[in-house]
Amino acid sequence: MELEGNTVQIMGRVVKAPAFSHRLYGECFFCISVQVPRLSDCMDTLPVTLSERLLPAALKEGSVVEILGQVRSYNKWVNGANRLIITVFARQLRLVERMGASLNEVCLVGHLCKEPVYRITPFRREITDLLLAINRPYNKSDYIPCIAWGRNARFAGTLSVGDAIRLHGRLQSREYEKQMPDGRMMTRTAYEVSISGLEKIDRWHA
Repeated sequence: MELEGNTVQIMGRVVKAPAFSHRLYGECFFCISVQVPRLSDCMDTLPVTLSERLLPAALKEGSVVEILGQVRSYNKWVNGANRLIITVFARQLRLVERMGASLNEVCLVGHLCKEPVYRITPFRREITDLLLAINRPYNKSDYIPCIAWGRNARFAGTLSVGDAIRLHGRLQSREYEKQMPDGRMMTRTAYEVSISGLEKIDRWHA
């Protein structure tokens, strides 16, 4: 099932209980954090935004949930700088009794809005960073950071701004160190789609 060319489906354990986020057109939205296991036994801790209408009374820290929705982005002013915030916007949520097989699937269709950045790490791994713009109704767009590896990285490095692509992969979290203007080092978390497959397609519109 694709939702306007932007679908994410995850299953994981709630590690941060619902907290009020904002109100929009009289509807309240809440944020939770969901820990999703990788096949490697590592964990991705992903932010999820959901409407009060989807919030089960029984949902609490420790609950296991399966979520279908979209990867969304918005800009937020944080510590004097404008930051791109990534979240899973839930369209459906259900409580499940126990964790099943690893589930973290993302399918995106959109246009490149920034030149790909291809590089080779000191360990000789090929990586390409992409920024994908995905249209949604009411003239809004989401800007989703994506990362490709190996053969996919080589192909992604040949793409140009404006190219329409379809990709699938998983949403991952990654911690990194950032030096602040006063010299302090701060640990931050980045969210990006790790690409397992992608293709260039004819121009696409939501």
